[in-house]
Amino acid sequence: MAGRRNFLPQTLRNALRRGLIGPQALAFLPAMALGAFWLGGEGALIAVALGIPLLVLFAGAIGPPLQGAGTRDAATGLPQAEAMAEMAEDSMARAAATRLRTACFAIEIEAFGRLAERVGPNAAEMLIGQSAARLETALRDGDRLFRIGEARFGVVLPPMPRLDLETGIQMATRLQTVIEEPLAHDGQTIYLSAALGFCLSSRSPDGTGKAMIDCAGIALDEACRSGASAVRAYGPEMGQTRHRQDTLCTEVQIALENGEILPWFQPQISTDTGHVTGFETLARWLHPERGLIPPTDFLPALHEAGQIGRLGEVMLYGALTAVNAWDAANAPVPTIAVNMTGEELRNPQLADRLRWELDRFDLAPDRLTIEVLESVVAGAPDDMAARNLARLSELGCRIDLDDFGAGHASLAALRRFAIGRIKIDRSFITHVDHDPEQQRMVNAILTMADRLGIETLAEGVETAGEHTMLAQLGCRHVQGFAIGRPMPFDATLEWMQDHAAKLGPAPRIGRRSG
Repeated sequence: MAGRRNFLPQTLRNALRRGLIGPQALAFLPAMALGAFWLGGEGALIAVALGIPLLVLFAGAIGPPLQGAGTRDAATGLPQAEAMAEMAEDSMARAAATRLRTACFAIEIEAFGRLAERVGPNAAEMLIGQSAARLETALRDGDRLFRIGEARFGVVLPPMPRLDLETGIQMATRLQTVIEEPLAHDGQTIYLSAALGFCLSSRSPDGTGKAMIDCAGIALDEACRSGASAVRAYGPEMGQTRHRQDTLCTEVQIALENGEILPWFQPQISTDTGHVTGFETLARWLHPERGLIPPTDFLPALHEAGQIGRLGEVMLYGALTAVNAWDAANAPVPTIAVNMTGEELRNPQLADRLRWELDRFDLAPDRLTIEVLESVVAGAPDDMAARNLARLSELGCRIDLDDFGAGHASLAALRRFAIGRIKIDRSFITHVDHDPEQQRMVNAILTMADRLGIETLAEGVETAGEHTMLAQLGCRHVQGFAIGRPMPFDATLEWMQDHAAKLGPAPRIGRRSG
């Protein structure tokens, strides 16, 4: 196969293949042979009889099929990425020759890794097979479906007239609809969601099938970043955005290894005494040219680059180093909080690694608080994340549930994940000092936490009025700009000295009844 590809370019081979094995060739072959005999005698007839098979052989029309066409996915029976690339090249060439249009679609089942953890790998592959079968029902004659990743499918359309953006969106919606219909598995109903990106040949930056596939992938990535069940059509601006993101991914990985991404610390205080009860560790990128870059700009790039785990290691080391330094300066901080993603919490070695790190820094486990987002708890079954949090709680680490109220964590999850404190989301804190509805919501959360024996911390406290009202309602701890902004370690000692000087002999605020 590889030897034949050296004789003729891919586009010419495809054109010859279509011309030599199509119905039109069958119609004209007898006439060609007869004409050769009349014009040139037996020699010409022999030349035609031998020449045409050679052309067919070079074109790949006989012998082994085009590269990738024979490689099929075991779970779905679908051809894979190589076959998709060849069909895209073929469709683009035919579309250019006939002034028609083609398109490429990329579909991804969202959060499939989490689903596979829940139902097991065999059931997950069965669901992939069912999804593939449903997608095929939405295709027309000539459309081709491919499996191009664990939870990704590709579709290439044959050349056709009147293929515009509206038609592409209609096609995308049809594909998305069939894949999101509920599936039955082991007595339960499973709902899938799918993101989809597509590229019309008229919008592809050049006339190659590879470019069209790449652009569909860029549109899919944009859809995945835009929220659940999003659909995006490729446009030139997406290519520029992707280039900037690729550049940022490279820069942020270098910055992480060069020590430009550092832990900063935001204080948490008691509403009873005003004393510091802890600090939260937050990542900050101090760029040598652009200055301080907020985490909302670089965290997605680190996640895309697969470096979140490495960032967690840097933050943990910085946090425990800070605790030792505060102790040495006779400014002890009861606990330091570090954020952990769902990916980190699913690491089977997490509890052993943290135990080793605490021993390394000679710190008691309760000096370390693990913060986990409510969305992680709400979306996780009783899997490795739950077991890790239970092990860390047994070890003596504190567990905080971050952004409480913004997700859908159940009361049972609070127990299953060994939550010791909930951090009330900023959305409930804003204007709590003069909004009765906000006060009722916060009071309801505090009452529930009190009944469950769980501590509370309000985050995002930005005014003295909010601080005062939260103390009166009975929230035990507060954190936010009204208390102190995130700061590098060198600034924390001076901040604690200033804060202690302001406290004086302030009276304790009484607790709420019942």
